[in-house]
Amino acid sequence: MKVSCIDYSATGAFSSLVLDYLQKDAKLQPFYAHFPQISSFSTLIKERHFPAEQRQVLVDELNRQYHGVEASEAVQANILTLAHEQTFTITTGHQLNLFTGPLYFIYKIVTAIKSAQELQKAYPDQKFVPVYWMATEDHDFAEVNHFTLFGKKYTWESDAKGAVGRFSTDGLNELLDEMPESYPLFEQAYTESATLAEAMRHIVNGLFGEYGVVCVDGDNPALKRIFSPVILKELTEQVGYSAVTETNAALEKHYKPQVMVREINLFYLDNNLRERIVQEGDTYKVLNTELVFTKEQMLQLVEEQPEKFSPNVVLRPLYQEMVLPNLAYIGGGAEVAYWFQLKDMFEAFGVPYPAVMLRNSAMYVTKANAQRMEKLCLTIEEMFLELPSLKKRLAELLNQKEVSLESQRAALEEAFQQVEALAQSIDPTLVKAVGAESQKAQNSLQILEKKLNKAVESKNDTAYNQLANLKEKLFPTGVLQERVDNLLTYQTNNPNFIKELVAAFEPFAYCFTVLQEE
Repeated sequence: MKVSCIDYSATGAFSSLVLDYLQKDAKLQPFYAHFPQISSFSTLIKERHFPAEQRQVLVDELNRQYHGVEASEAVQANILTLAHEQTFTITTGHQLNLFTGPLYFIYKIVTAIKSAQELQKAYPDQKFVPVYWMATEDHDFAEVNHFTLFGKKYTWESDAKGAVGRFSTDGLNELLDEMPESYPLFEQAYTESATLAEAMRHIVNGLFGEYGVVCVDGDNPALKRIFSPVILKELTEQVGYSAVTETNAALEKHYKPQVMVREINLFYLDNNLRERIVQEGDTYKVLNTELVFTKEQMLQLVEEQPEKFSPNVVLRPLYQEMVLPNLAYIGGGAEVAYWFQLKDMFEAFGVPYPAVMLRNSAMYVTKANAQRMEKLCLTIEEMFLELPSLKKRLAELLNQKEVSLESQRAALEEAFQQVEALAQSIDPTLVKAVGAESQKAQNSLQILEKKLNKAVESKNDTAYNQLANLKEKLFPTGVLQERVDNLLTYQTNNPNFIKELVAAFEPFAYCFTVLQEE
């Protein structure tokens, strides 16, 4: 496997905010605490004081969540070590996408694994545990109910509502029957697990168990009890809204804020239900329901059943940091962007703000596609060009440059200017006719130029078709592979796919990774 790196700015696939962050642009420095480089973690470790009693709650709840799962020895060891004062987590999070969804789900977790490994080398007196925060409370089923395998989209239809982690796996058999071949890990997970959350824990353990990745399900009464002081303040003081609004005012001088903050950033959570909570006068209402609570009733509910409250995208990061001894959060470009809206809110609630890391991004080039690229004499860097630009580049390589009749147009224009001057001196009424003929001649040249270029293009149709097919393989539907392709697209033919990712990724190098089969 040949591994190389490309600067993120050369891909054209990342926002100015992300690129500025990686360059440590001064405009962004007020919006984060520590840039995620290995040397910063000595300070992060010193700042992260996590109470022993909360560690024990976390360990107890993880043991409950893993009950009935044949967790790997590495996972079991990592859960136990979370009780120790010098153990810290490196966390990423994602929705419960069917069959893991697009590749960036895999890339996130591999980045967490490799980051923990690199930090373990740098700080041997501490222990670093890679964590996958399961977005079990998310209720946007349409975002997780499908995946693309070998170019075909598979979709799970369900009438269930509410938090997707609670969805029953009943009905997935029909989808499994549609698959092109048998995938034992996924079949076992979806047929032997009662809920989608349980199935995802099983899948992650099967894929990443040897690396000790621990799955955390935040839809949990004991963990929500740790979060309850924030729930109370959010309901009564709207701290999140005030803090994030102030941050947004400063951030939007240079960048567009990624997420919207609401006056109350909480959902009401129940079976088949996750709806926003809003305050109207002295009462709290749950949208799209008939549920209404007085202030006293709502505060009593927080005290007795904090699990009824679910944080939205603004408060969820705060929840994660309150229940984990976390040092760094790993996310994609959009996640990195919205974390920059939250630093002041963390300070308002008195919660340490972690290092915010951009996950690794990658392109996987199969041996067949590498050979096609070599045959066309194109480089990986050139493949990031738009297709029209790539075609021009290929034409140059084939010595069939784009035909330009610009000099002929200029000469023609000069000739007609002379004719026009002559007409003006002989019979001014003919000037208009000269202008019309000049335009006709220019139009004819333009038509000829297009025909000549079409002839050039036709002459190289085979090469262009190969180029278009290669571009589609490397950028399905015009975007990075990681946003469309599924893990099984590559792992089916390369069982060592994940191992090779772990070997190749350098999370603190901040460059786009290319893995090319040899």
